[in-house]
Amino acid sequence: MSEIQNVIIIGSGPAGFTAAIYSARANMKPLLFEGLAKGGQPGGQLMLTTDVENYPGFPEGKTGPELMELFRQQAARFGTTLLVQDVSSVDFSKQPFKVTSDGKDYFAKSIVIATGASANWLGIPSEKALQGYGVSACATCDGFFFKGKEVVVVGGGDSAVEEATFLTKFATKVTMVHRREALRASKIMQDRAFANKKIEYVWNSTIDEIKDPSQKKVTAVVLKNLLTGQKTEMKTDGVFMAIGHTPNSELFKGQLDLDPKGYIKVHDGTCTNIPGVFACGDVQDFKYRQAITAAGSGCMAALDAERFVEGSHG
Repeated sequence: MSEIQNVIIIGSGPAGFTAAIYSARANMKPLLFEGLAKGGQPGGQLMLTTDVENYPGFPEGKTGPELMELFRQQAARFGTTLLVQDVSSVDFSKQPFKVTSDGKDYFAKSIVIATGASANWLGIPSEKALQGYGVSACATCDGFFFKGKEVVVVGGGDSAVEEATFLTKFATKVTMVHRREALRASKIMQDRAFANKKIEYVWNSTIDEIKDPSQKKVTAVVLKNLLTGQKTEMKTDGVFMAIGHTPNSELFKGQLDLDPKGYIKVHDGTCTNIPGVFACGDVQDFKYRQAITAAGSGCMAALDAERFVEGSHG
């Protein structure tokens, strides 16, 4: 068996790097896997965000990738071992816990899971080309940039209505595009949306294309009516996807308790159902989903892991 680590951290967004900073400063010598299982990406969702203006300490704002690079450098400075590779499997059935990556087994007394969640996208090429250039999956992150502009929100559930309502603080008009002819949101959310004069609706429709990748900005959407197949173009300055998130928790199915949507269940802070395994950030947070809350829970997980190792293993 190879050397047993004090803590292995899986995932490298704000939660993972913050856990690493705290663990490293506590002399835990953390080992962090930056790659994410199942199509995620190192650095988490902030890598898709151009400007981050709501993270404290940066009055001028930072781009998402810049902020993540600073997190990474800070984790490395205090002695975190960073591996840019995916974790292929884990075994939490006995101590020490086993993590397998690139065909090699790694062992640890404690595990911090920070694999995040991925926003659900429509899957059209123009959407990908314009991510961070007017196409977003986070109104609270990016709404401010659409002051005095017109935007589209895709979706019809509670989160879509929440995003649309929030965006009316900035945008002159918010158009909700929904596949059905009625919202799926709860009654109270629907009432709020219908009472808001700035919100308009396009029913039984989806977005076929977003223009204009060649200009590196959103200028319009091509809407497709799902009943008639008819396509129409509508001018807009931004598109917000609100069709849900998928937690990157596939790797832990059958070992950790997950809720029906796949989020890792935690109690007493960041503890999972297995003592010594902790979860932080968006893989366990379906409510706040902000860089700062992810970082805060990463700090909590590191402190929880440190106490566990000290208490259980001397």
